[in-house]
Amino acid sequence: MEENKKISDHISYYEATHSNTASRLSITNTPTPDVLKAMRNIAVNCFEPLRVWYGNPINIGSFYRSTLLNQAVKGSPSSQHVRGEALDMTVGSKEGNKLIYDWCKENLEFDQLINEYDYSWVHISLKYAENRNQTLSIT
Repeated sequence: MEENKKISDHISYYEATHSNTASRLSITNTPTPDVLKAMRNIAVNCFEPLRVWYGNPINIGSFYRSTLLNQAVKGSPSSQHVRGEALDMTVGSKEGNKLIYDWCKENLEFDQLINEYDYSWVHISLKYAENRNQTLSIT
């Protein structure tokens, strides 16, 4: 079963694809093989080094979103979540989220790193090429 598979050492397939909104609205949230490959890319190259450095669990708030799910949550039509290139994460506090944001900024290659709503969570994205290393804040 897909639910038992892992995206990376610390991210299960279930955690990467589960959505309460998708469940509530009966929206299928199953990535294609190409999207799954992109999900593994960001998990291995961004999330895992961060998780090893941090040494404690990091909650994934949103990872993959099907097009329908992205519309349901009012995500951007160009959201990298739809391509499996982005994830939102939190360690449970704004102070901790600032800590992981700063570490990612200094230590990882990324396309976008976003401080969302005063460190309520951190968004990171990674493409296969031409990453912008762009840092943003959304208030």
